[in-house]
Amino acid sequence: MNDTVTLYRPTGPEEMALLEAAGFRRWPPRLPEQPIFYPVTNERYAIEIAARWNVKDSGVGYVTRFEVQRDFMERYPVQKVGGAHHTEWWVPAEELDALNDHIVGLIEVVGEYRNDCTSDNP
Repeated sequence: MNDTVTLYRPTGPEEMALLEAAGFRRWPPRLPEQPIFYPVTNERYAIEIAARWNVKDSGVGYVTRFEVQRDFMERYPVQKVGGAHHTEWWVPAEELDALNDHIVGLIEVVGEYRNDCTSDNP
């Protein structure tokens, strides 16, 4: 049995800089206007967000992948927010430190998207 769940997170350059400063071990605290942390369940959805929204907003979008202990993530039901693959977890901002404490290994950058919509996979 797999003891971890794979989560994906599309990020922009500001969040990426904070993630890098944390040694790719912890997500930065949410801003007051961000009451929920939204990791997604699949890479396809993360790529769509990074390539469409992060690039539009800031010129670059990244896709990250990380593992979280399964028993911790089971407390959050998967939310379907659009098409069949548009699924994500909604983690309240005040529980982000707890999620960070249950990350197994490092947070990996698995894709980078820029205005030309090409991918540079590290």
